[in-house]
Amino acid sequence: MKKPWSITTTLRNPGRLRDFLVVLKRLENSKWTFENQIKYQILLIKERVYGYGSTQFYNGLSQEHVDLINDQTKEISFERAKEIFDTKKYEDPAMRGRQSINPLKKIGLVLIKDGRVLITSLGKLFLKDDFDLGEIFFRSFIKWQIPNPDNDDYKLDDGYDIKPFIGTLQLIQKVNKISEKLGKVVKGISKEEFSLFCPALVNYKNINSYAEQIIKLRESFVGRTKQEQKIIWNKYKLFFAQKFLGTSDSIKIKKLLSNLKDYGDNAIRYFRLTRFIYIRGGGFYIDLEPRRTIEIENLIHFDNGKAKIFTSKEKYYEYISNILEPKLPWETKEKLIEIVTKLIEDIRLYEKEIQIISKSFLDYKKFDEDDLKIFISELRNYRRELQDKQNHQKSQEIEQVKKYIGELENIFNFDDRPILLEKLLSLGLNALNDAIKIKPNYPVGDDNEPTFTAPANIPDIECFYEKYNSICEVTMFTTRDQWYSEGQPVMRHLRDFENKYRDKNSYCLFVAPKLHRDTINTFWTAIKYEYEGKKQKIIPLSINNFIVLLKTLVDIKQNGKSFKHSELLRLYDEILKTSKTLSDSNEWIKNIPNTITSWQKSLNI
Repeated sequence: MKKPWSITTTLRNPGRLRDFLVVLKRLENSKWTFENQIKYQILLIKERVYGYGSTQFYNGLSQEHVDLINDQTKEISFERAKEIFDTKKYEDPAMRGRQSINPLKKIGLVLIKDGRVLITSLGKLFLKDDFDLGEIFFRSFIKWQIPNPDNDDYKLDDGYDIKPFIGTLQLIQKVNKISEKLGKVVKGISKEEFSLFCPALVNYKNINSYAEQIIKLRESFVGRTKQEQKIIWNKYKLFFAQKFLGTSDSIKIKKLLSNLKDYGDNAIRYFRLTRFIYIRGGGFYIDLEPRRTIEIENLIHFDNGKAKIFTSKEKYYEYISNILEPKLPWETKEKLIEIVTKLIEDIRLYEKEIQIISKSFLDYKKFDEDDLKIFISELRNYRRELQDKQNHQKSQEIEQVKKYIGELENIFNFDDRPILLEKLLSLGLNALNDAIKIKPNYPVGDDNEPTFTAPANIPDIECFYEKYNSICEVTMFTTRDQWYSEGQPVMRHLRDFENKYRDKNSYCLFVAPKLHRDTINTFWTAIKYEYEGKKQKIIPLSINNFIVLLKTLVDIKQNGKSFKHSELLRLYDEILKTSKTLSDSNEWIKNIPNTITSWQKSLNI
């Protein structure tokens, strides 16, 4: 019975891969014995990379163990971590370590060579402080394939023969070309189409057939009501699953359709990181990134998606982890110049739109290939600066601020809420006042849309003003997970930021749907007493509190007035001031809306 492909269900969060890799580095060059497989899993528990904040993992543990894991101020010794691991009474303890290393092997970050753990060149790139998440996943995904020597679930004789990422690009392009030929709107494929067809695309020979099925399915929707379209879609899914599995077993069909949805959502999340696909149509469609047309067209022409033949696991993993292989089809001087020319054309449009003087560039046609690659990276960074300036300009419009308010009010109706919240807070902070710079730290695609949340080791957003600086940390957690994930890291990020920018006072704006008491008590200690020997300035707000600030901004703008960063600073100081007169953290949080109301009145809108 056929199986769809899946990137990984062990680590749904791509950012956590690096944490797993950092811990594994301690075992680099060690033999991958049963003992070290168990040791790796214990080290993951010790460093709170595995199990931390997971109610499922806490099942069967003593309250003492749970409290130790949750208290980030306490170090977990290896002995205590082993105690916790042993308490779980796993049937095959070593298997846990093997499962934890599998995603790292699958993406090519790690090799088991001659029985020893080896961090690959791709893995070492990931361990650098200035790693490029998009480049790492792109370099891996263009080579990841089924079948491969390390997975017995997919065999060539059973009809598996594809590089899933390449196949996905080919499928989207094929659907677009057919749509264009038919005079239809070219829009990529919908999320529902992606989840049904892409993980089930297990042979490159099916690309054309799947594209035709998508077009035929769309044609069946024409002239139908939404309810009728839904009936047609559900009926087709059952037919598709039955044909894919080769069975009419309803239980197996239901399980496949559930898995396809799960696998598809996860694949979109990972593939988006490569910057070769982007989300359009209000978040409902997946399309090829138009700003990478040269690269995508050359890649698709160069590789039809067929899997390569490897004689051993070692040769496959050496290939997938080698960042120098294959030489990309656009890595010629002629094609690189073409990319540069297109980038500069794009930059000139942004410069014109935001009305700034055009930047002059060196005669890049004299550059060699290596210099051209560096120049392309610099141009993309400059384009992001222009896109950020454009966002700032747009954020000054009343209608844009109202749009941010509407999306924040309905945040729970959106997919990828954590990413959206970081984006909306960044845009909202741009809108609020005359900041020198608002710098979100989330990775972005070429469209400047976030592809994932900011890395764990830096603030979500950095804000620079004339009179002060601040960071902004956001979370969608509302339960005790909020404290697990944000308590210590937020204070640490603020302290690092304070030390880096000593010339001005530094604040931290913390925003969540609602504030958990454990989080507040942690911040209360830092505000009232100290964190690492010094008090901190942390302003905890609910999303609704922040919405009130944006609504106040709309009122100010509608009255023809401007809003200065000094006014926001005054609010921050007023909130901190009330903490000095109250002895209870709960009362302080309850009083914040009153402080905001008093501040609003003082603005004389």
